Amino acid sequence: MKPTGIQKTITLGDGRTITLETGILAKQADGSVTVRCGGTILLGTVVATKEAREGIDFLPLQVEYREKFSASGRFPGGFFKRENRPHDGEILVSRLVDRALRPLFNDDFHGDTQVQVSMISTDKKNPADSLACLAAAAAIAVSDIPFNGPVSEVRVIRNKGTWTINPTFEQMEDAELDLIVAGTAKDILMVEGEMNEVTEADMIEAIKLAHESIQDQCRVIAELAALVPKSLTKRTYNHEENDAELEKAIYDATFQKYYDVAIHASAKEVRSEAFNRIKEEFTATLTEEQQAKKAMLGRYFKKAQKAAVRRVVLEKGIRLDGRRTDEIRPIWSEVDVLPGTHGSAIFTRGETQAINLLTLGSKMDEQTVDTPLAKRNDRFMLHYNFPPFSTGEVRPIRGPGRREIGHGNLALRALKPVLPKKEDCPYAIRLNCDILESNGSSSMATVCSGTLALMDGGVKISAPVSGIAMGMISDPDGKYAILSDILGDEDHLGDMDFKVTGTAKGITATQMDLKVDGLSYEVLAKALEQARVGRLHILGEMMKTLDQAREDYKPNAPRIVSLQIPKESIGPVIGPGGRVIQEIQAETNTTIVLEEVEGVGHVQITSEDKAGIEAALARVKAIAFPPTAEIGVTYKGKVKTIMPYGAFVEIFPGTDGLLHVSELDWRRVERVEDVLKEGEVIEFQVVGKDPRTGKLKLSRKVLLPKPEGYVEREPAMEGERRHNGERPHRERRERGPRREH
Repeated sequence: MKPTGIQKTITLGDGRTITLETGILAKQADGSVTVRCGGTILLGTVVATKEAREGIDFLPLQVEYREKFSASGRFPGGFFKRENRPHDGEILVSRLVDRALRPLFNDDFHGDTQVQVSMISTDKKNPADSLACLAAAAAIAVSDIPFNGPVSEVRVIRNKGTWTINPTFEQMEDAELDLIVAGTAKDILMVEGEMNEVTEADMIEAIKLAHESIQDQCRVIAELAALVPKSLTKRTYNHEENDAELEKAIYDATFQKYYDVAIHASAKEVRSEAFNRIKEEFTATLTEEQQAKKAMLGRYFKKAQKAAVRRVVLEKGIRLDGRRTDEIRPIWSEVDVLPGTHGSAIFTRGETQAINLLTLGSKMDEQTVDTPLAKRNDRFMLHYNFPPFSTGEVRPIRGPGRREIGHGNLALRALKPVLPKKEDCPYAIRLNCDILESNGSSSMATVCSGTLALMDGGVKISAPVSGIAMGMISDPDGKYAILSDILGDEDHLGDMDFKVTGTAKGITATQMDLKVDGLSYEVLAKALEQARVGRLHILGEMMKTLDQAREDYKPNAPRIVSLQIPKESIGPVIGPGGRVIQEIQAETNTTIVLEEVEGVGHVQITSEDKAGIEAALARVKAIAFPPTAEIGVTYKGKVKTIMPYGAFVEIFPGTDGLLHVSELDWRRVERVEDVLKEGEVIEFQVVGKDPRTGKLKLSRKVLLPKPEGYVEREPAMEGERRHNGERPHRERRERGPRREH
């Protein structure tokens, strides 16, 4: 008999409901919940080990979001017909959920923890990604795993001035603002999304609206957990050993030394050596027993160093590299650095450097996306790479990790709103960014270098985009400092990592992670304003290198010509088995893509050879819009087929005529092959039209000089020839092949 589950319901602003249920599925997990909105259903589960692995001094949290193809009634593509490695969309959702959950686990909880969220059904109306964190957080809430939740996550959009929480796919189309916001009933934890050049005030309004819905969802999660006996008593654990006396000794001995290093500006390598020397000198004074507590020592030294650096910033307003809190590091940039690319740029800010390469291609180069919820082609791609040498490290080079996919997606969202429309720029566009040096905000360097590479390649973006990473340091007394253009060290020891990209007009993308409770909207507004000033300064430095897109594409960039043809002309352009279009491509050195869209043929011709494009265009037009051959006019055409009675010659692409054997020459021709070869281009004149077949009659001999003394034979009367048992010469020749059969 089916067990009775425990349910709770959340009502959205438009009347749709979200139902949470536990106690039915996956009951051997530490916690499991199904979340349903319409026909979209997610299963969230969590399992955590009771004990931590030896030597682990962090939270080994895995968050995995997966979409089942069967959820939408589809087979996966590929040979194996099963879900394989996660696609980029699943990885990005996993990151969103991870960033909301991770800050709420206790610092001393180190048990291996795995959160899995699976989309097991979809109505293709209600998106699953905005429900994934709700499912994960509810699963943790009904478990006995210690967690400082509840937490939840919602999507907020603005479309034509209307705000909507957790919109449908239809409502999301053409939205001018699209944010995913995560938080607890008290605080905002994470924000990520894209916008069409909106103001800072618009963004704050969106976060406020999202938080109201988050608070409602957190209340319902807490009510659901209260009905599950297992969740009422959280497990006890002891995942790390501590020595309060040793911690105090390290703090007392090193805090001032760390403070003295932090207050004097120095390069990354210099201060790293100084910090390490402080640690090594004090470690040498410890007993062997104390030195054996490596994990414990690591935590205590980091804690003392973090406290000292933060104190310097709050008390002196001085940062590790000597800058003021709102000061941007020195910037230089360069474009047109690699002649073989279609556009290139280097952007350097302090100790962070990115090189971005632009490639332009045809429709055949677009990225095919095939997921349970989407089947489309994307014309814009941005790939971010973070090689180990960028931080002076040695590590294996494998495929792109989640961080690289996430950073690349943020930069893509930042630049996507300013790209020209497809009708103005028919290219597939790829930006490939390699980080050459990294010490703070390489994703924002990707945005800046991407803008310059696009403009260097002649892509007419609507406005240049720059980006900045912001940080914050605060204390329990309410004192805080907002930091512009943060270093890598400031990212780790700060309370906020806040990235903002935009044009001079407004914001295009954002990503924010908070590590502190109680960030007020007043502080957020101040951070956004300081970010606006900072990114405008960066934009000004970029414009000194290149302030607008070049007038034309690079000489080595492919050229694309597009045209529309009637639907009924698609077949003739392609030809039997693709023969015609393949022949045009081979002879003109072009790539031709032809597809039907809404009853119209769309043709795209691509090549680096302008003459080849013009030739291919002329041939496609001649087939799709065939001209009329005029009697008495001379043409040049290719011999298509040779028959015993003559040859069929192409007058225009798609239009042939018959060149009878008697019209080849003034002299008698026994075999057509003695005069013509298939594929040969010859000159001829249209001399008439067969009244029975409508086939055009051609003549080659009328263009040749008539031999001296040539006497035209009098044509026999048709009745007389038939009386003598003869058929007309032309008719006999044309029917010759039938007699051979």
